[in-house]
Amino acid sequence: MTTFSAAVLLFFVMDPLGNIPLFLSALRPVEPARRFRVASRELLIAYGILLLFLFAGRAILRTLGISQPALTIAGGIVLFLISLKMVFPAVHGALGEETDGEPLVVPLAIPYVAGPSAMATVLLLSSQAPERRGEWFVAITVAWGASAAILLAGSRLAHLLGTRGLTAIERLMGMILVASAVQMVLDGAREVITSWN
Repeated sequence: MTTFSAAVLLFFVMDPLGNIPLFLSALRPVEPARRFRVASRELLIAYGILLLFLFAGRAILRTLGISQPALTIAGGIVLFLISLKMVFPAVHGALGEETDGEPLVVPLAIPYVAGPSAMATVLLLSSQAPERRGEWFVAITVAWGASAAILLAGSRLAHLLGTRGLTAIERLMGMILVASAVQMVLDGAREVITSWN
């Protein structure tokens, strides 16, 4: 996987366009003057969490005794389930959390930006090719930067694209992620079968 393809995959996994309505809803209780500051803080927290998984991922896997094929298959399953919710969204959005008061870490940083599928993808990248951590750092930074720009301009984009436009884009991203998830499961299964032979 190239740095560019990793950045694109992470961007799709973070799903910033699909998260615009969720972000705006979570920030509604916050005073308008503080919304940009709160959103920026939560995005930085999410970025820090993703970098933690990048640089401490292998240690986490060793501590938990999780093998590479198991991580690949688990990541594919999590990504598949989340991408299905993007294609067939629930009434209250993909994750349906509601916030009361100013959000802190949950739900903006986790799970809207640094969700289970984003963490699993970063873990997968760092464990498959640890010698390319510099490239994965660039990929995470590019994907996070693009996502942050979209989410910070969320109210303008929501007005420009409308609900139908955002839904159409989210479903398109979901379809692409379904294919990526299936490929991850197939790759993990291939590793298991190869190790048996």
